[in-house]
Amino acid sequence: MKTHSAAVTLEQDSKTTTSNEQQGIHFGSRVYQKAGFALFLLGFASFSLVYCVQPLLPEFTRAFHISASTSALALSLTTGFLAFSIVLSSAFSQALGRKGLMFASMSCAALLNIICALTPNWHLLLIARAIEGFILGGVPAVAMAWIAEEMHPSSLAKTMGLYIAGTAFGGMMGRVGMGLLTEYFSWRTAMEILGVTCMICAIGFYSLLPASKNFVAKKGINFKFHCQTWKGHLKTPSLVVAYSIGFLVMSIFVTLFNYVTFRLSAAPYSLSQTQISLIFLSYSFGIVSSSIAGHMAEKVGRTPIMYLGFIFMLIGALSTLSAHLYAIIIGIAFVTTGFFIVHAIASSNVSSNARTHKGHATSLYLLFYYLGSSVVGSFGGVFWQYGGWHAVVLLNVVLILIAFIIITWSVKKKLNLR
Repeated sequence: MKTHSAAVTLEQDSKTTTSNEQQGIHFGSRVYQKAGFALFLLGFASFSLVYCVQPLLPEFTRAFHISASTSALALSLTTGFLAFSIVLSSAFSQALGRKGLMFASMSCAALLNIICALTPNWHLLLIARAIEGFILGGVPAVAMAWIAEEMHPSSLAKTMGLYIAGTAFGGMMGRVGMGLLTEYFSWRTAMEILGVTCMICAIGFYSLLPASKNFVAKKGINFKFHCQTWKGHLKTPSLVVAYSIGFLVMSIFVTLFNYVTFRLSAAPYSLSQTQISLIFLSYSFGIVSSSIAGHMAEKVGRTPIMYLGFIFMLIGALSTLSAHLYAIIIGIAFVTTGFFIVHAIASSNVSSNARTHKGHATSLYLLFYYLGSSVVGSFGGVFWQYGGWHAVVLLNVVLILIAFIIITWSVKKKLNLR
């Protein structure tokens, strides 16, 4: 989804390690193949665990007798704790081992998913989901650090592409797979199956990933340095624009997917869990569009493509107001495509506008990105509860218009968004 920006960040970080440039893992080697598949498993397992509850929100309302907005906390708490954990992990990861930490994060998160399935009440489930999000926050930061240290510079982009493909595939299959499983089993059994599957992925990851050769642990954590670095990024207008766009685009995307499941499971559509979960396959349109967006941005500039992405999202959101099921599905596909276009460009802007400490800049982008999912994704339930689908669409349209205003302002201020 953000292969380009992450790869640039890793290339910058890799310059500090001479041994990596000379002895890093090369594309095509047997070691590379094992490492690439291990990282794919890492991305798949971690993100399927994060998003597996999204198609289950209507099930939670029935099982625990709660409102739609309350059920959304099962995802919002996870992404909220994930957001802050990513920022902290970028500071703490230098003092810890890479491979063992990633394995521990995966296996503990998989175990917590099984615990979620066994919880007797809603509050215990939320506690388990919050801890799961915090634990999984270590995966993106540590995975990027491992790639930077162990891969030869010429293999960085390809390796990051494999990891990102795993995260995208995991996000999609976590949603689709849970919907399919819930059709034939209970939601509790579905979560148990996913937990066991991800535990197997964790074991496969640990078996395949080569041991770190270039990692050097650093004693102590310089909190003052990290805080000053983050503060400096937050004072950079072009980065603040990128962070704002990340927050808004994720807010729109998650809010739509959170509550469209409630609309489609009710009359007059009354779709089954399997039918609803298949709608999440529209995710695949977005995976392709993010790659195309990068190529288009090189030709016409990033700002026009970002406008285009939000136009797609606006058209898609308005299309879902139709009573016809096909129009709703097409609208969802448009929103998904627009989301990936904007996300790809905004994350690229972070790397290009952060002159120093790109890893810190990226962690802040992810913080705002996931806060959008956590805060607005949950708050959107209030709109659904009191105004139905029209209110949810109104919220999304307002957020899109705010994004247009921010982009237009950045152009007038001649910020470096190209």
